[in-house]
Amino acid sequence: MVTVDQQASNYERTLHDLNLGGNPRPTFRGRGAAPTEGPALYRASIARLWYSWDYLDDLRKTVTVPLIVKGILTAEDARLCIEHGMDGLIVSNHGGRSMDYGPSTLEVLPEIVAAVGGRIPIITDSGYRRGADILKALALGANAVMLGRPTRWALAAFGSPGVQRLLEILQEEFVSAAAAAGCASLSTIDRHIVRTNFF
Repeated sequence: MVTVDQQASNYERTLHDLNLGGNPRPTFRGRGAAPTEGPALYRASIARLWYSWDYLDDLRKTVTVPLIVKGILTAEDARLCIEHGMDGLIVSNHGGRSMDYGPSTLEVLPEIVAAVGGRIPIITDSGYRRGADILKALALGANAVMLGRPTRWALAAFGSPGVQRLLEILQEEFVSAAAAAGCASLSTIDRHIVRTNFF
């Protein structure tokens, strides 16, 4: 898996919080005048701006296992994943931490599903907290849903039994939500059970 959804994130919320005391920390580290061009102008580290389709093409030639790109939010990039031989993609906005005014993954999922047309698997993440959330993602065409922070919270609070219980709760919620929507099996879950007019 290659994560491409947080390349230029240099000034994160934690740094923002540190600076709220009235004495902002300097974000430009270096000698001489501040930069006037390139990524450094935006305080983005050049070390994080190296992903490209050429890089993924080179990686595809050397990697013998399935190669998945995480961080896709547009139909255009989904089509490019297919053109460049990726085996799957993950619709992800990095939990909203990279760009908190960007689109939600549920919002862009339908257009990405349409662009992919079933040619490669589509996984999604970022903000799925309930079984009903998982149902919505599957209804909009995702093949699978990844859970990040909830499992970490459960692990931190109760260890591996906490993670097990979390998964059980989500499974129970998912089944209940599917039943309420009239879906008796995974194959009967489709777009008709959710509204997609987000605006």
